Parts: sequence; C-alpha cells; structure tokens
Amino acid sequence: MTDLPPVRGKLTPNRDLSDLTWLRVGGPADWLFQPADVDDLAQFLAALPADVAVFPMGVGSNLIVRDGGLRAVVIRLGRGFNGIAVEGDTVTAGAAALDAHVARKAADAGVDLTFLRTIPGSIGGAVRMNAGCYGSYTADAFQSARAVLRSGEVVTLTPDQMNFGYRQSDLPEGSVLVSATLRAPLDDPAALHSRMAAQLQKRDETQPTKDRSAGSTFRNPAGFSSTGQADDVHDLKAWKVIDDAGLRGATLGGAQMSPKHSNFMINTGNATAADLENLGEKVRKEVYATSGITLEWEIMRIGEQRPDLPVKLMTKRPK
Repeated sequence: MTDLPPVRGKLTPNRDLSDLTWLRVGGPADWLFQPADVDDLAQFLAALPADVAVFPMGVGSNLIVRDGGLRAVVIRLGRGFNGIAVEGDTVTAGAAALDAHVARKAADAGVDLTFLRTIPGSIGGAVRMNAGCYGSYTADAFQSARAVLRSGEVVTLTPDQMNFGYRQSDLPEGSVLVSATLRAPLDDPAALHSRMAAQLQKRDETQPTKDRSAGSTFRNPAGFSSTGQADDVHDLKAWKVIDDAGLRGATLGGAQMSPKHSNFMINTGNATAADLENLGEKVRKEVYATSGITLEWEIMRIGEQRPDLPVKLMTKRPK
C-alpha cells in the first residue's frame, strides 16, 4: 500500500465504509482521511501522489459503496467543518454541516432556507448535487464556495464556475468542498419554523423515514418540449413510472422498493450493495420496457463489485 503524507487529522487504513452510509452496505476503502482543518487537508492533497485516487464523502446519505470497497483515499470532513454563521440574509456553513441544521439556524435568524430542512445529508453534498425540494434548489441561494483542489490549492468557486443543473454541478474533479455561502429572503422566524414543521409532517406521512434508505433512488424524468427536445421540466415523477411498471414493493435479496414510496430503495436488514444496485438496474430495465423512459440514478454508486456474491432474482409484490 502506498505511503501517504503525514497528517494532523486521522488517517485510517483499510476502513470499512458500511457504517458510514445510510444504507449500511459496502466494503473497505484503502484509506479514510479525516482532516483536522483546511490547512491539514490542503497540505495532504498537495503531497499526495498524483496516481492515488481521492473520493470526498459526506454523511453517506445518497450513496452505495459496492461490496468490494474503494481503491482510494476517502476524505470525510467532521468537526471543524460544520460551523454555521448567519449575517443578515447570508448564511455561511461548513461542508459537513447537516442541511437540517443549516435550515433551522437560518430560520432562527429569519433567513428562508426552509427547503433544506427535509433534505438528507450535508451542505457539501447539497452543493455538489444541487439538492432541492419544494421547487427550490441549492443553486437558487448559492453565492460562493471554498474548495481545496486536488493540487492542494484553496479556491473560491462562483455560481458561473459551478454551472449548476438538475442534480448536478461542475465541481472540479478531485476537489473537496469545505464551505458554502448561501443567500435567501428574510421572513418571520416563527413562520419559517412552522413551514418546516409542516414539511416534516408531510415527509413522514409519504416517505419511509423509519427505514434504511438513501433518499430518492432515481431522478425524476426530464420533460420534453413541443419540438421533442428534453428540457428541465420534471412534472413526471419517477415513483409514477415505477408504479406503472408494477414495481412498488419489488424485492431482490435484502433490497426493496419501498411499499410506502416506490422511488425509495430500502435495506430491509440484510441487503448487500449488490442487492441494492441490481434491484435498481432491474427496475430501470422494466420501466424502460413498459414506458420507454430511461430512469437515471440519483444515488451515487462507487467502488468495486465482489464477483463471488450469488446472483439473485427480483420478486414483484402480488397485486
């Protein structure tokens, strides 16, 4: 195994990643690095051999790590990267700050970032994936972000550089977000907290919040303009085309498309990463066969497969 640069944070070899993801699956990373601060991260990346892959990991809320693990240094930010500061209508949050915490602290100060309240994960992931809810997206509030490039250089990224789209951004390859600055309208704090309470109630009524899931499995299909070109309208919902294919509650091994919300994939207790990914691929295949729509994964899948795992069949729920 490659010798790595000295650090002030924590560097752990052959670290199992399953307990760091919401789905609780996956194999080990070659290394897990938890930097002490931005300088520690920058110095480490600058000295790291160029042929060593880097994967920044948030709280694992929208991630499948495959069973064979990851041949890379996984960088996970913790304390020191989760601060939240509010000044006027502007909120600056560390990349490790949870979306829900940012929404609550912003609301305390009368800043309307309520759309973040029900989004799982941290601000770093929200920026990277342009997370959104209730018609609002991170890009709408984004002012700037600080990131450490793979070279170790610390840079400030602007909205134009991020080039946000639906569930994506153009974050430089191998870079690690360390903080983001968001700006949003001002409102009455009590009204903002009331709105978030209603959002939470609606989420708990419609989504399997008590199960092990990774949020939405697939992106909502893009709409089509009158000329037949794909556009960024998402009136068609992924759960609807999954339901139309008869796949609500479908299972494969320990993986299941939730009976409560069919665009949520859950680990019923003993799923492997292969179970989850294979179920998702079979759902994509059947949805395409029944509707001609190709579902795109919203959950990120990384790492290597384990070829020794048995092949399992998908089972549909009886109607």
